[in-house]
Amino acid sequence: MADLVRTDLAEYAPASNLQFNEHIRDLIQSGRKIFHFAFGQSPFPVVESAVQALKVHAGENAYLPVAGLKQLRQAICDFHQKFDQFDYFDPDDVIVGPGSKELIYLVMHVFNGDVIVISPSWTTYKPQARLAHHKPYVLDTSLDGDWKLTPKLIGEFMKKNQMKKNRLLILNNPDNPTGTSYSGAELQKLSEAFREHNIIVLSDEIYSRIRYDHSHVSLAKFYPEGTIISTGLSKWASAGGWRLGYHIYPSELSELRKAVKSAASHTYTSAPSPVQYAVTEMFQNLDLCDDYMKHCSRMLDAVGTYCYWELTSVGVKAVKPTAGYYIFPDFEVIKENLKRRGITTCEEMCKAMLDECGVAVMAGGPAFLRPVEELTTRLCYVPFDGGNALAFSRSLGLDTDLPENFVRDYCTPVYEGIQALKKWVLDQKKH
Repeated sequence: MADLVRTDLAEYAPASNLQFNEHIRDLIQSGRKIFHFAFGQSPFPVVESAVQALKVHAGENAYLPVAGLKQLRQAICDFHQKFDQFDYFDPDDVIVGPGSKELIYLVMHVFNGDVIVISPSWTTYKPQARLAHHKPYVLDTSLDGDWKLTPKLIGEFMKKNQMKKNRLLILNNPDNPTGTSYSGAELQKLSEAFREHNIIVLSDEIYSRIRYDHSHVSLAKFYPEGTIISTGLSKWASAGGWRLGYHIYPSELSELRKAVKSAASHTYTSAPSPVQYAVTEMFQNLDLCDDYMKHCSRMLDAVGTYCYWELTSVGVKAVKPTAGYYIFPDFEVIKENLKRRGITTCEEMCKAMLDECGVAVMAGGPAFLRPVEELTTRLCYVPFDGGNALAFSRSLGLDTDLPENFVRDYCTPVYEGIQALKKWVLDQKKH
């Protein structure tokens, strides 16, 4: 039967990161040795107290309120009061869902206006906007500007585009795929530009608790009336498969919150009951959560710093990551050499990397909204035994620094993979 799919989705495709991850897993299962830097999933075990609580509550089978268990929503407010000093949110401002990805989509789906996504950005924002019947506008940033949005970029963008009265911008801070983070001063200036141009911001702060220096600042501190906070447990608590995320809305955007809650009632109904009860208990011991986050953050800092220095030592350009587990290197240093081999796009380069040195990374374009001829890639430095690394970090204690050889000894696949990639870059320079 023809014409079953909306015409604007004729070339729609599955999430590129998930699709590529499945492909690489198939190759690994077939026996190939591959350094899998292409998928962003926490390497660490789920917070232990949450696991134990989930066992206790595995029998919970009743539907919970659409917005989430009230005790959980209160615990979320307490969590953000401790770590973000937010003392003005209450449980009614929170919506809990089966992952923040679903909630981001629902915001776009009910929003009446234009949607703006930043380049580079997470692979799903733009496809979600299209699925929600929006034709998203793309706002470009640059490596020279550390891949960050600025008031100047916003002003130039608004002059070039005739947009509807209502505007929704998706800001990822800390950022996937670049690993960058915004300072309070930068967010203060951005908030002024957002007010000037009537831009509501969905601030995706899913990596906020694994900022290496523990100095995350939310845009909501400076632009409370126009910021929706989006976050969850997948990154800092290593619970991606648990599918629990949440949004926090200011009172000024209660109309949007009510519309999203209504849409939730007609789609997912509620997040899984056992998970909600388990996470509520986990949040009762915020000191334990804090200790876990600090151990994970310092290990990721060590690995990210290693990747940055090793890659830049052979001429690859990159911004040093400050949070999460991504770096967004640009291989322009070998662009002319690759051209002589007939390799002219980033995807072709990534295929050559995979075939010739067993390193799997994702091309910056088009998945992350970069030009296909730009040789940017997203590299996720997480293919190591996080359980073993966490146990070692805890044995040292937070007062003792990780040893110089930590990445080599406890994150060996990352160490070896980056060395293989370095050698491949040097080999290309000989062509």
